[in-house]
Amino acid sequence: MRTPSWRPVGAALLFAVAAPAFSEPPPLKACRVPGIKNEVQCGSVQRPLDPAQPQGKAIDVQYVVVPAMARNKLPDPVFLLGGGPGQSAIDIAPQVLPLLQRLNNRRDLVFVDQRGTGRSAPLECEDPRQLPLADQADPERQFKLLMQCRDTLAQLPHGDMRFYTTTIAMQDLDAVRAQLGAARINLVGASYGTRAGLEYQRQFPQQTRRSVLDGVAPPDMVLPASIVTDGQAAFDAMFKACDAEAACRTQHPALRADWQALLASLPKPVTIAHPLTGQPEKLTLTREMLLGTVRGPLYLPSLAAALPHAIAEAARGRFEPLVGVNALFGGRKGMQLAMGMHFSVVCAEDHPRLAASPVPTGDFGGSFGRVYQRVCENWPRGTPPAAFYDIGPSATPVLLLSGSIDPVTPPRHGERAAQALGPNARHVVAPNVGHGVMGIGCMRDVMYRFIDAASDKDALAVDAACVKNIPRPPAFQPVRLDREAAK
Repeated sequence: MRTPSWRPVGAALLFAVAAPAFSEPPPLKACRVPGIKNEVQCGSVQRPLDPAQPQGKAIDVQYVVVPAMARNKLPDPVFLLGGGPGQSAIDIAPQVLPLLQRLNNRRDLVFVDQRGTGRSAPLECEDPRQLPLADQADPERQFKLLMQCRDTLAQLPHGDMRFYTTTIAMQDLDAVRAQLGAARINLVGASYGTRAGLEYQRQFPQQTRRSVLDGVAPPDMVLPASIVTDGQAAFDAMFKACDAEAACRTQHPALRADWQALLASLPKPVTIAHPLTGQPEKLTLTREMLLGTVRGPLYLPSLAAALPHAIAEAARGRFEPLVGVNALFGGRKGMQLAMGMHFSVVCAEDHPRLAASPVPTGDFGGSFGRVYQRVCENWPRGTPPAAFYDIGPSATPVLLLSGSIDPVTPPRHGERAAQALGPNARHVVAPNVGHGVMGIGCMRDVMYRFIDAASDKDALAVDAACVKNIPRPPAFQPVRLDREAAK
């Protein structure tokens, strides 16, 4: 799952059985994708917006194929499933390709923009990063902007947001598979893409060969309740890591007290430089705004390592480090979400179950959960099938990856999914890793050996011990000149 720029988070899934392609599209064409140096192939499959109305409105689901390097390529391509929900798989292809390079030697790589994202009938809202800081963090302002976006999207030919669900989207994905002529495919899903992968496997078990699920978000997760609990655990782990590290403990002996005092001092007027424009802005800093600045960096231990220093600076009235480290997380390429699609998924699949899983209390509770509840009460949504929430035993190998300090999909979710998937599931937990394991050190080779193994037995026996020795990044310490250190 990925946190939207204005700070909530999400996940998703929905209903039905495979529908045939709406019509035969043109063949693949050579094309260029920004960030990929070599020529690739672009294709599309026309799909009914509403699967129950195959002759009704249609959308074009766009995809990119990175052809295998070898001439004698293998028949089972690798499909990459984006996160979010709301992330474009094509947009993140340049960042993901290096992780899948060995697989690309003999297998095609396929990046499908899920309906509602990227090039596939996108449901996009205004980029909040351009807004003043006060507007970015004001729940009332964000609610109004989302309602305006909802009304604008509803006017589009493809704007019926009841049909942008994971179940329908996975039927689109299978239509791409069929168009490419692949009898079986391998799935690599990250974050929300793991939930999409589980749903594809539920609907199309015969077409699934192997699955790698990184940062497991099972369908019974119930956002945002789970993210409040998991975010709080990751935040507490950051404090414990500082206590256990001599340099951090010496530099910040009262870090927890500083944080609590900072929270207690809010709301209060402050002046902060905007991270994009550099212009100073005056605003009233609230508790919700402050919590929003620390949530995103927890996804990446390298950014979370800067939080002790940033919190200490904020306690002294200097908020730029906190705002800056948060902007580093949200400003990465491919990190923007199509928020119309995001809420169409979350409101359909998680919101109806939220009553049975109320948002917990604590630093990360409160307004965070209320934003989702309020938006979903006013958002058009579909109805997921009951079977969507049940993970059954898998007939094919599934490799599940979890980071021990992930603030959104920690190991407890992966373990639950692995137990439901049965003996063909293997769960690997990487100590000191946050949200996303496949990009860490040796994991790209582990993924390659898992998918490339000749037998299912060999795939499940892949050696992943290399992740056990990954250290947590030490807390950031600013470089000081000798004369500054002497003061």
